[in-house]
Amino acid sequence: MELGRKWVQIVIAFLTNGYWGFPFTRTIYQGPLKVVCSPGLNCYSCPASTTYCPIGALQQLMLTMRFNLENAQYFLGWYVVGCIGVVGSFLGRMVCGWACPFGFFQEMLYKIPSRKFGVPRILRFLKYAILAFMVVLLPLFVVNEFGMGSPWFCKFLCPAGTLEAGIPLPIMQPGLRSTIGILFYNKLVILIAFIGWSVMASRPFCRVACPLGAFYALFSRVKLVKLELDLQKCTQCKACHHVCPMGVKFNESPDDAECISCMACMNQACKFDAISLSVGGIPLRAGDIRKPAVSKEV
Repeated sequence: MELGRKWVQIVIAFLTNGYWGFPFTRTIYQGPLKVVCSPGLNCYSCPASTTYCPIGALQQLMLTMRFNLENAQYFLGWYVVGCIGVVGSFLGRMVCGWACPFGFFQEMLYKIPSRKFGVPRILRFLKYAILAFMVVLLPLFVVNEFGMGSPWFCKFLCPAGTLEAGIPLPIMQPGLRSTIGILFYNKLVILIAFIGWSVMASRPFCRVACPLGAFYALFSRVKLVKLELDLQKCTQCKACHHVCPMGVKFNESPDDAECISCMACMNQACKFDAISLSVGGIPLRAGDIRKPAVSKEV
């Protein structure tokens, strides 16, 4: 199952970053697929990106809202909220574990041999503050004289944007190098810090600072596809604690908002089939997924 998840991550990363003409055009893709909302964090300005980032689009909605209302433009573009809302209600943070290119990037970094550390759980609340302030409130209320806000998260923090667009675009377009200043170097430091942290700890950006993960986490109790715990089969052995990349203690909190449904606890740890994948309330037993069906003759 883990190998299958890796292949899904690779395929989705290539599908959402499938424009390989950029070395020749030296610009970003602007074709018809650019109206498609990527399920994971994937920078709109990445030269290879064929989709747009839901967090970038959500900020764009917020920062233009006051301007649009003041100019009697009431078509506010709630399409992006609907897209990620539908995805969240079906999958929740399963998107983080299976369909986010930056999450996959962190997983690959964590495989680099080094001393490993945990991430204090108290830090998980920071991403909700980032979602509330940098994605919604600041773009909406801190505006210029024209009533337009700024994309605070993309502009000041997002390491995925720095990696996917901030670094390659000045290489491709030398004219942009003159615009590089303190803001770029500040974001470069943030990217380097998260890269180093990802080598030593599992998915730190996902756990601490990702506003998209925070949004999907809001659906942890109502999503249709989720992992379930059978308390009658659970022996409280705590084996699930040691394999979770998000630090979830599944036997203690099966509806934990940090769970990305990677199924490591189900397939690599639990020996008693106490954890199962549930789709719309219908459980699929762990044993049914791990073991091929055996036909029986009557």
